[in-house]
Amino acid sequence: MSLIDRHLAAWRDGDPDAAATVHSFVDPDTDKPLTGHALAEHARGFMARFPGGFEFTRVTPAAATWTLTTAHRDSYLGMPGTGAELTITGTDLLTEDAGELHVHRHFDRLAIAEAIGYTPRFVPRSDGAREFGVSSRTPGSPGTPGAMALTWLSVRDDDEAADVDLLSVEVVKSMRAARGFLGVGTFDIGDRKYTLTAFDKPESIRSIHARAHQRAMRRFFRGGLCTGAYTSVWTLAKESHFARCADCGSMAAAERPCACGWTPTTDPLF
Repeated sequence: MSLIDRHLAAWRDGDPDAAATVHSFVDPDTDKPLTGHALAEHARGFMARFPGGFEFTRVTPAAATWTLTTAHRDSYLGMPGTGAELTITGTDLLTEDAGELHVHRHFDRLAIAEAIGYTPRFVPRSDGAREFGVSSRTPGSPGTPGAMALTWLSVRDDDEAADVDLLSVEVVKSMRAARGFLGVGTFDIGDRKYTLTAFDKPESIRSIHARAHQRAMRRFFRGGLCTGAYTSVWTLAKESHFARCADCGSMAAAERPCACGWTPTTDPLF
């Protein structure tokens, strides 16, 4: 069997150890060419996230095009496994030199993200003064926050970030029906995952200690999840809420009508 045939068979059969017999391998998820044990682990991770055999549709001595019909089973680029069905297409550029095979694989990571239900967003890592990230909002009951809980967790990598996201979803679901829960905002900056949760009064924060939150705490304290954490509770000292008048254009306080008679309609804070 030729070097190329062995490479194709390894990915067709889902065999990560056989995939590591090429001299070097590069794809969009590698920082540098891989070989040996590092390549076997990389292949094993890809095959766990996207199980299924490659179908090679066109093969020449210089390139092989392929299609992988699969499901998203494990975290990828910080996106937790969704189980979504998708088709990935790509091309392996093949170079044989002195009895060694070098593989440069190409595929579209943005297309994969969109296929599993994510909308790509591009933000700079830092501009020297600021760091950037992504955020989300989950509304609860409308009302004025009387207390807020601010926490953050430090994660090691994208896989751990995806694990924390899954736990956070379960915690938020458990709180949505709790009395006094107004909403939660989450945002990621660097290696920290922040959560800002609003309640009507400090006493309502007890609702956060549901079973889902207890499971997450056990993972943190006993299961080795994350490298650090911060938690705090803040109470309201002052608030102001304004809305632009749709008739005269002036700014009106949310709790009383504008001078022209228009009554503000404002969204809940959370």
